[in-house]
Amino acid sequence: MTLEPTSAAIIQLAWARHLGLDDDAFATEAARLTTPEADPGDPTRRIIRVDDSARAVTFLRLFGVSALVGPQWALDAAAGIPDTELAQHVTLLTLTRSHGGHGLGSSALFFADDLPLQQPSEDLTVSQGNPEAISLEALCPPDDVNEVRLQSLEHRFTIMHPDQDPPTPVACGAYSEWEGILANMGVLVAPPWRRRGIGTLAASIAAHEALAAGLTLQWKADVSNTGALAMARSLGFATGGLHASVLLG
Repeated sequence: MTLEPTSAAIIQLAWARHLGLDDDAFATEAARLTTPEADPGDPTRRIIRVDDSARAVTFLRLFGVSALVGPQWALDAAAGIPDTELAQHVTLLTLTRSHGGHGLGSSALFFADDLPLQQPSEDLTVSQGNPEAISLEALCPPDDVNEVRLQSLEHRFTIMHPDQDPPTPVACGAYSEWEGILANMGVLVAPPWRRRGIGTLAASIAAHEALAAGLTLQWKADVSNTGALAMARSLGFATGGLHASVLLG
């Protein structure tokens, strides 16, 4: 699905505020890139913000516009490096190695302002309680739990096993309000229930609750997480960019 122009503007605003940029930073640069003389790959046109107190170096590529935030030494080291390389976590790790750069990784960004409604094939029980989400995390590999971080997503919709007594959780779609205008999405599925469509259904439930609350949807997935990438696309999310970041020692 495609995004409405107003939705793209909302997303640009949210990320500009998140990175400490002027509200219109991405919109202004996006408009400049439509001029005939613009070179979209020119690294000298990258939006930059010097933050010498930053504990991370962050690169963002959003709807064709790139931004880099971090200490001056990091921005100097990145000057001239193409966006395609900066978006790779290994590049940021190399640039920051002498300053203890580690962690965080690279994520693909997806967005949606409307989605097709997924209909379950049978009646399901959906819980909004926290204990059910915690129980689901206990059933999943730690890496998956750490990536989704259900406990940081305040609105959780957990699908319960229809035939077990007491009921056990099988999947959870969740979101939290991000920068006041986006819904940051996450989905966690118990291993025995994967590749059966239950995760897509849980994501759809959470997504439509967020849309009903007037939020634009955001999905971040590690670039190596093929399952999460495929789910975002199957739900109808539009590709929006890449986000890469490293913590400093």
